Amino acid sequence: MSDTNNSQTWAQQLGDSIPTPMADEIDAFETNITLRKAGKLDPKIFAEARLRRGAYGQRYDNGRRHDGSKTQELLYPSGDLVKGPETVWDAPGMMRIKSPMGIASNVQLETLADLAEEYSDSILHVTTRQEIQLHFVHIDSTPDIMRRLAAVGITTREACGNSVRNVTACQFAGGCSTAAFDVTPYAKATTYYLLGHKDIQDFGRKFKIAFSGCKPNPCGMAMFHDIGCVAVTKEIDGEVKRGFEFFVGGGLGAVPFQAQLLDEFVPEHELLPLCQAVCRVFSRLGERKNRARARLKFLVKKLGIEEFRKVVAEERETIPEDERWTAYLDDVGVITETPLREGRALEQSAIDGLDDLVRERFEYWRKHNIWQQPQTNYVTATVRLPLGDFTSRQVRMLTDITRKFTGDTVRFTAEQNLVVRHVSEADLPDFYQELADAGLASPGASTIADIVACPGTDTCKLGISASRGLASELEKKFAKRLYQDPEVENLHIKASGCFNSCSQHHVADLGFLGVSRIVDGRRIAHFQFVLGGQWANNGGAYGLAIGAYPSKRIPEVIDRTLAFWKAEREEGEDLKGFVARMGRATIKKQLEDLRKIPSYEEQPDFYTDWGDAREYTIGDLGTGECAGEVVSIVDFGLQDAERRLFEAQLDLEGGKPGQASVAAYKSMLTAAKALIMVFNIDIQEDADRVVADFRKHFHETKRFHDPFAGAKFANYLLKRYENPPSIEDDGLVAREAIDEALLFVEAAQGCYQRMQGDI
Repeated sequence: MSDTNNSQTWAQQLGDSIPTPMADEIDAFETNITLRKAGKLDPKIFAEARLRRGAYGQRYDNGRRHDGSKTQELLYPSGDLVKGPETVWDAPGMMRIKSPMGIASNVQLETLADLAEEYSDSILHVTTRQEIQLHFVHIDSTPDIMRRLAAVGITTREACGNSVRNVTACQFAGGCSTAAFDVTPYAKATTYYLLGHKDIQDFGRKFKIAFSGCKPNPCGMAMFHDIGCVAVTKEIDGEVKRGFEFFVGGGLGAVPFQAQLLDEFVPEHELLPLCQAVCRVFSRLGERKNRARARLKFLVKKLGIEEFRKVVAEERETIPEDERWTAYLDDVGVITETPLREGRALEQSAIDGLDDLVRERFEYWRKHNIWQQPQTNYVTATVRLPLGDFTSRQVRMLTDITRKFTGDTVRFTAEQNLVVRHVSEADLPDFYQELADAGLASPGASTIADIVACPGTDTCKLGISASRGLASELEKKFAKRLYQDPEVENLHIKASGCFNSCSQHHVADLGFLGVSRIVDGRRIAHFQFVLGGQWANNGGAYGLAIGAYPSKRIPEVIDRTLAFWKAEREEGEDLKGFVARMGRATIKKQLEDLRKIPSYEEQPDFYTDWGDAREYTIGDLGTGECAGEVVSIVDFGLQDAERRLFEAQLDLEGGKPGQASVAAYKSMLTAAKALIMVFNIDIQEDADRVVADFRKHFHETKRFHDPFAGAKFANYLLKRYENPPSIEDDGLVAREAIDEALLFVEAAQGCYQRMQGDI
């Protein structure tokens, strides 16, 4: 932890190396910390101020990172123990550090390594937005961290908060044979044009932008962003012009929406003004009061894509001309990232000269971790980072390797890895060996063993189940089986610790989101199992949950599902196609016995979560009030709600979206009715009566409100009641209704559990 004198020392040492605007911003933030400590700054204002500077709250009750280290044993530089916010003033816990397009230079990496070592726990975590996070950082340290980052060209501004977040792009951009062109300069121009721009300072929620060089591959993930730009070319007057397919209104989160096409060809000179126009429309017309509906996807849905397109076009005409819109275009053809060594082919004799075991490992690593560049005899190597983590020591070893073989930059990926570009093929054996010496040669990049996981219960306040713990267990399981099971190698597993889609579980072949259940008075970690997602085509399809399974059964759930797929699939049929053909009901039936839970006396470790020997709880998510003795009819009612919800999914799958929409609404009414029975109120399934009693006993009292999501889930029911579903509803409406119903039913489970006084 840094005191004032240390802060002054750093400011003096860095001197003119920090650009004046950045220095002024950091000074202002440091003043805000002083004012907050003195009680002269409203906590809500300070919270938004620190979020916009990348300082984020984290969880302490679990007292650990998944690697087993205890936060109670972790010291700040001052010698203070990390014991949570009750002993550490307003600790934000985590610093999110922007890395536009995931690009970082060697000097920047080494600075990050130093900061992780001095202010955190020596672990750098790569996020699914191609950023770096440092955990267990004290609020007093953040100005020092910001200054040292600024001195090497890194900002944390708008890394969090209601702003344009880190702009992401395909990690292979500029070294990809399937891309229309290199999107890097366009993503960079968008980043710095919008950073701190006055038009993005009054958003109701966060805003995310992504660039992809082509449509078929998943690297850019354009289809689930507020703005998604896919590179295309078009012949105009005999000349090939660059431009973008411009998508809007995508997003995952609790209720996923696929982006819609705003314009099939936006010329490169119109990219920035169109982004600005969309941002201005979002700022002006986006939801303000209800944060659950404050993303762009809801505004696009509310207006409809045709009306939204019209409003954006009108907004574009009102924006004053800005020279920055096109100033960067003169440089888009300039290559800024060039190879260090001559590109030479890899000779077979170099491979044959390796020891047998090293050769086997090298060949497998080469099979999955190497991407062939269009530049002759050059490849991009993926450095797989299990759980997205690597240490300060590994960072320094990596920069030594890149300085020797490739040059100055790496890029972080949306799969929580990093890539090293422009490796000469002839250097691969030596390059691999040096990565192996650094513990950075894990094979299986982008395979089923390369599992994406959010922080979950390790450090996230919203975490319900141990997503990182599950990912670690599955990674070990599949890493051992990859050689023997090539049929499943290219599947993707993604695990989120709660209903939010931070791990992007909706677009996984096998997706999981954390929930919990109470059995015989004991809480048990569960995961909802999501099937039918598609990682390819920029996240081209979203899966649906088929049911909740105990966390400790998830490896069996996966094994059973994959065995069924391999036994019954048609020739060449992928898992997504298999799920669509067989139907979720058939697959769910194969897994039914895995929902059973042994008694505590029979198997006490079943009542723990992955990576944590303690009996499972959900810690500081919130404490509810006890409602006294509860009759079992409530359990039956909630189970019936889950049944109705699953039937809604089957209706959607069967091409009956209107029927699915109606069934999803009925599942919410059933769950609400079950809760009302806690108070021994016997009612029929009459929507008016159910909603009135739910509003009185659960919404107005805030009894139903999730400790962190607030009234959001309750509002799903109230909104559907005010605008009842119709048998004429289309697939998009039905899909939203099902996703909202799933969250409402899960929230009803959580509410019931809190009322039993078990939390």
